[in-house]
Amino acid sequence: MNQETPQLSIIPLGGLGEIGKNMMVIEYGNEIIVVDAGLMFPDDEMLGVDLVIPDISYLLEKKDNVLGIFLTHGHEDHIGALPYVLRQLNVPVYGAPLTLGLVRRKLAEHKLLDTAQLNVVNPGEYVEVGSFSVEFIQVSHSIPDACSLSIETPAGTVVMTGDFKLDQTPVDGRCTDIGRLAQIGEEGVLLLISDTTNVERPGYTPSERVVGYTLENVFRSAPGRVIVAAFASNVHRVQQVVNVSARYGRKVAFIGRSMEQTSDTAIKMGYLKIPEGTVIPVRDIEDYSARQITILTTGSQGEPLSALTRMAMEEHKKISIGAGDTVLISATPIPGNEDKVHRTINYLCRLGADVIYHPLADVHVSGHGNQEELRLMFNLCKPKYVMPTHGEARQLRLYDKMMREMGVPEERVCLLEIGDKMSFTPDGPLIVDKITAGSVLVDGLTVGDVSNAILRDRRHLAAEGIVLVMVTLDRETHTLVAGPEVITRGFVYSESGLHPLLEEAVEKVRAILETVRRDEVIETSVIQQDIRKALTKFFSDKTGRRPMCIPFVMEI
Repeated sequence: MNQETPQLSIIPLGGLGEIGKNMMVIEYGNEIIVVDAGLMFPDDEMLGVDLVIPDISYLLEKKDNVLGIFLTHGHEDHIGALPYVLRQLNVPVYGAPLTLGLVRRKLAEHKLLDTAQLNVVNPGEYVEVGSFSVEFIQVSHSIPDACSLSIETPAGTVVMTGDFKLDQTPVDGRCTDIGRLAQIGEEGVLLLISDTTNVERPGYTPSERVVGYTLENVFRSAPGRVIVAAFASNVHRVQQVVNVSARYGRKVAFIGRSMEQTSDTAIKMGYLKIPEGTVIPVRDIEDYSARQITILTTGSQGEPLSALTRMAMEEHKKISIGAGDTVLISATPIPGNEDKVHRTINYLCRLGADVIYHPLADVHVSGHGNQEELRLMFNLCKPKYVMPTHGEARQLRLYDKMMREMGVPEERVCLLEIGDKMSFTPDGPLIVDKITAGSVLVDGLTVGDVSNAILRDRRHLAAEGIVLVMVTLDRETHTLVAGPEVITRGFVYSESGLHPLLEEAVEKVRAILETVRRDEVIETSVIQQDIRKALTKFFSDKTGRRPMCIPFVMEI
C-alpha cells in the first residue's frame, strides 16, 4: 500500500489582523520550521502589560518536530519574542549577521545566550533542514540585513517577502535582489506570503536618502543643539545623522537604552561607520558649545519612559531642553500613538524648542513598499497562490482587492486568520483546522498569568476606583469588635476626614452586621458578599459609579 503523501501546511501564529507579533509556521508532514518570533506592544486597554507575544501552544505540543526558527530581520516585531520562545523551545535559530547580533544582546539580558543555538546565514546563502531548503534573499528595509526567504519543500516553493521595499538608492548601497527573486519566480513559486503594511499607499515608497536632504537643511541652519529622535533600529537613519553631524563639525551623543545598545552593536559589527572622534559620551556634552552638539535619542513615538519624553517633561537627569534647541522627530506616529507624539511636541514647544516633524518636513520614509512595489513583487515571483500578511484586516482585504484589479482570481488569494491551518490538498489550499493561537501577555517577570479577567479588573479599577472595607467580629457572638473602616483609592477623598458619602457607607455596613443573629452559624464569605452587594448598589445609586468593593471580615 502506498503511503499517503505528506501535505504542506501554513499556520500563522501572529502578524495577521494586527501589526506586530509576527510568527509563521511552515509544516511539511511531521516537520516544522518557524519564520520570525516577534512581539507587539500593548494597547491602552492592556493596563500594566509590558509586552504581547504569540501563543506557541501548537509548537510546544509538537516540540520534537520543530527544526528551527528563521528570522527575516532584526526588528522587535520579528525577534522580540525569541527569549520567551527559546526558554520553552530551544531550537536552532537562523538569521543574517546584524539580526543575530541584536538577538545575542537580547538573549544575554535574559541569561539564555549560553544555551542558544544561533547560526549566521548571509544573504545569498541557504540552509537545509529536514525536507526544507531555506534561502536568504537580500531586500531593502529600514534596518540592514533584512531578507526575504525562499523555502523549498517537496510540495513546492514558498516565498516569504518579510518587510521590504524597492529602494534603488539605499544608504548602504545594498538593493533588493530583484534578479534572484525573478529567477525564483521563473523556477516556480507555489505560494507568495507578502507584506501588506503600505497597501493603502499608491506609487512607490521614497528612498531613505530623501531624509538626508531634510537633515542637511536642518543642520545647516540650526542655531544650537540638534536633537534627533528616531527608531534605534533604523541604522541607516542613524548613519545619515552621524554623517551630516560630522560634516558640520558636530559631536554626537547617543541617549536612551535601546539607542545606545543598538548603535553599539551596529558599530562593533561594522554596520554603523563613525568618523573618528565624532561620538562622545553624554557626560562630555557640556565641554562643547551648543552648535557643536547632536543628540540621537529614543522617543519618536512619545513613549512615556523614553528619553525624549522625559526631556519634554523636564524630568531627564542630564538634558534640559530650551530656546535655541532644534528637535527633529524623525518618524511618523504609529497608528494609536498620535496623541502621545503630539503631547510630546507640545511640551517641547512650550520649552522654547524649534520642533520639526511630519508633515512639516520629510523627516521619515517608510521601510515598507507601497502598492507598485507590492505589485512588482507579485509579478517577479509569479506565484500560483498568494497570501497577504503583516497587516490589519483592512490591509489584508485591500491587498485582496488589488489582486482582483491585477486579474488574479479569487481562489488564488489565501486570506487567513491567526490560528488557521491551511493545507495544500489535491483540491488546492484549504483551511483544514483551527489550532490554539492568539496572544500571551507579559507583565513584569510573569508570562501568561494576566488573563482577560485580570485586565477587566484593571480597567474597572482605573475607571471606577476601589473601596476597601475592614471589619473585625467576635467569632462566637458575631458582634462588632473593630470597624467598619472604609478606605478608598481613585473614588472619593477628603483631607478633612471621612467623606460624608463614606460615612453613609459605614452605616450601611453596620446595618448589615446587625442583622446577623448570634445563634446563627454563618460563614464570613456570606457576610462579605452581603456587604459587597449592598455597597455596590449604594454607590451606584448615589454617584452613578460602581467602584470595586472588597470587604475583609476577620474573626477573633
